[in-house]
Amino acid sequence: MPQKIIIIGSGFSALAASCYLAKSGYQVEVFEKNSSVGGRARQLKKDGFTFDIGPTWYWMPDVFERFFSDFGKKPSDYYALEKLDPAYQVYFGKDESVTIPGSLEEIYDSFEQEEAGSSKSLRKFISKAKDNYDIAIKDLVYRPGVSPMELITPETAKRLGRFFTNISSDVRSEFSNNKLRQILEFPVLFLGAKPSDTPAFYSFMNYADFGLGTWHPVGGMYKVIEGIRDLAESLGVKFHLNSAVDKIVTEKGKAKGISINGNTYDADIVLSGADYHHSEQLLKPELRQYSEKYWKNKTFAPSSLLFYVGFDKKIKNVSHHTLFFDSSFEEHAKNIYDDPKWPENPLFYASFPSITDNTCAPEGKEAGIFLIPLAPDLEDTEELREHYFNIILDRFEKLTGQELKTNIIFKESFCVKDFKEAYNSYKGNAYGMANTLFQTAFLRPKLRSKKVDQLYFTGQLTVPGPGVPPSLISGKLAAGLIEKYEKN
Repeated sequence: MPQKIIIIGSGFSALAASCYLAKSGYQVEVFEKNSSVGGRARQLKKDGFTFDIGPTWYWMPDVFERFFSDFGKKPSDYYALEKLDPAYQVYFGKDESVTIPGSLEEIYDSFEQEEAGSSKSLRKFISKAKDNYDIAIKDLVYRPGVSPMELITPETAKRLGRFFTNISSDVRSEFSNNKLRQILEFPVLFLGAKPSDTPAFYSFMNYADFGLGTWHPVGGMYKVIEGIRDLAESLGVKFHLNSAVDKIVTEKGKAKGISINGNTYDADIVLSGADYHHSEQLLKPELRQYSEKYWKNKTFAPSSLLFYVGFDKKIKNVSHHTLFFDSSFEEHAKNIYDDPKWPENPLFYASFPSITDNTCAPEGKEAGIFLIPLAPDLEDTEELREHYFNIILDRFEKLTGQELKTNIIFKESFCVKDFKEAYNSYKGNAYGMANTLFQTAFLRPKLRSKKVDQLYFTGQLTVPGPGVPPSLISGKLAAGLIEKYEKN
């Protein structure tokens, strides 16, 4: 009989792990608390509109290609991709925006138009970012965070300084134009920390942005989830929806299964892709690796206030992805990391997938997703949500020169308390644990439990970190450790 593995959760990392483990001959069953697979990457459908509830950016296409190729497949076997051109647009004031084109050569030209001489600096910066990308994404992130020695290679030894300087200082030493600085600092926000707290080595995100481009899966990011689910099912993985796990069952220091509403489901191995802190709450206190003090002292990526809005007309003067940096980047960052509170003048992001993809909204209408990054664990009320929706919509109308309030068909919101309820997210964080210097690689929570045999973890709170591509990689790493330590 093959060994049976139960996986808790069905986000990107759990789905990836399920595929690798099933391919290796394990009997794999996935238990998901919600009514659909995908974890934070779920989907909202309403009145002919389709919204991605979670991730909306498709970066690092090579990571997805590498994942599917491990199974003799290609992304195109499951979904169609369209490269966005422009990749995105950034507003800094009324009628004042910078558009990031879809090709690197055009981006150099765009920078040069904004600041004479900046294209030369950008070529130098992107060259270093590509070098970091080749080391990080093609090698380091595929190491399981077991030992600090994983980071010591001839390549990293030559580039040690990049771990002890930060993105912000690197950018500001090369560029004097504040708009260009903010554009270059923006990608590391996906890693969940301020640019001034993020090692310069993580400039590989800039190469992911400018060098590899921004893509859109036709039908939305949920098409990727559906593709991986279909792959998993073809490999024999079984899914159980509406199945919230209330306990990880242990016996003599070993994981033996899970409990749901008092019913026990036996397994030889348990892998949790749920929020790491929550996963440990499913264990007896003495079997938890990390204390409440440990979690409290960690730097978490932001939470978010999200709105999903159906408009009865097409929206002008925006791109598929549009960033609004017309208020202070530094002040908003302080309100997230240094002095947690609701921001007075928030930066925000808007996505209009129906500009690219007519499956996302009825003809002549527009699907809009709005996001405000927030500190985790803030007070979350309907009154606050409405207040901030009015703030950003007023600014949106002013900046883009159009009226929209009377064109709203409906809006749905999602915020801190929803992250807690839907995903058991620690403090309602949206993206996991930040990738600061002391929360990188082997310094992150471990994939393998030190206290319970046959218990493993995966996801954006462990290695390699937050984001969709790292989550896919995390699933592969966890599956690899299980094969190493548990294979009969």
